[in-house]
Amino acid sequence: MKKVVYPGTFDPITKGHMDIIKRAATLFESVIVAVAVSSEKKPMFDIETRIMMAKKAIKSYKNVEVVSFDTLLVDFCEKVDANVIIRGLRAVSDFEYELQMGYANQSLKEDLETVYLMPSLKNAFISSSVVRTILKYGGDISHLVPKEVLEVLEEIDRK
Repeated sequence: MKKVVYPGTFDPITKGHMDIIKRAATLFESVIVAVAVSSEKKPMFDIETRIMMAKKAIKSYKNVEVVSFDTLLVDFCEKVDANVIIRGLRAVSDFEYELQMGYANQSLKEDLETVYLMPSLKNAFISSSVVRTILKYGGDISHLVPKEVLEVLEEIDRK
């Protein structure tokens, strides 16, 4: 069984992330969406909220699961017995960073492969940081996040 890990902070999970998840789910038998705790990045949403949003967004995918991790990615991959990491590439600027991370991960675990997937053109500009900025100023993000995520964010806003 070919199991892959799609890591990220998913702060929040976006339609761009979902595009990559959909592609990975058709290419591989099992996809683990690995939500990084990433306290050093100071995420807008706590880990429980990010996991909840991701689980709601992927609920229709039978071969996708969501888990959190707070270790080196290579250690997490070892723990879940996965030798492939999925990363999304939106632009050339992403490539340099992702290539460096791919090499670093492979230097720590030689048999670990990184597969880069591109989102569709309509989702290529979407990032969690764009969503967070629009959220901060009260803008409309309904075209950027899955409806399940929008519902969670609206519920949080009502509290």
